[in-house]
Amino acid sequence: MRCLYSLVLWLALFPGIVLSQDFAPSEQALIMTGDTAGMMRVLLSTSADDLKVLTAESTDISPDEPLLPLLAQRMLLTMRDTANPGVGIAAPQVGINRNVFWLQRFDKPGFPFEFLINPRILSYSSLQRRGGEGCLSIPDTRGEVLRSYAIMVEYQDYTGGWHTEMLEDFTAVIFQHEYDHLGGMLFTDRISDQKHTPALPLPESLELLMMPAGR
Repeated sequence: MRCLYSLVLWLALFPGIVLSQDFAPSEQALIMTGDTAGMMRVLLSTSADDLKVLTAESTDISPDEPLLPLLAQRMLLTMRDTANPGVGIAAPQVGINRNVFWLQRFDKPGFPFEFLINPRILSYSSLQRRGGEGCLSIPDTRGEVLRSYAIMVEYQDYTGGWHTEMLEDFTAVIFQHEYDHLGGMLFTDRISDQKHTPALPLPESLELLMMPAGR
């Protein structure tokens, strides 16, 4: 009985560690489909079959899964397609319901792209920003979305190590957009939900300032 209680407690405290697993055979086949040195097909919300994948909840993946680097590379190529480049892409958008995504770090010199494994949002700021968003899976559609200006996040790298960071502004927006994909939510769903969400503007007398980078 004590062992069972310990297992339940461990599952509650460390769900990502316990539930992480390797790719299923169907996922392996999809990753290996076609030219493995090329892009993958982007799932579209206009397809009923694609939408089932896009609206499904994703699960964690073992950081040391052998095919994960290949998936990451193919996702990056897909996101940076010169015909329709993006600033982020989540695994469900290429048919893999796993908790990984790419995002562009506009908060770092050179604006690099980073691949995050099993990311989580630990907390959201009450301060919101409103901005236009689009999505590779919803072509020719843009909309105004409210996102938290700052978020505290954590994610793993290929070694399994965890990183915790505070993200702000556009980088935080991209993270939230891709994180929504992992939960099966599209930005158009977020817009619909926000129609009935009150958002109060800041007082006009409130002076907001930004410190120079590096301070």
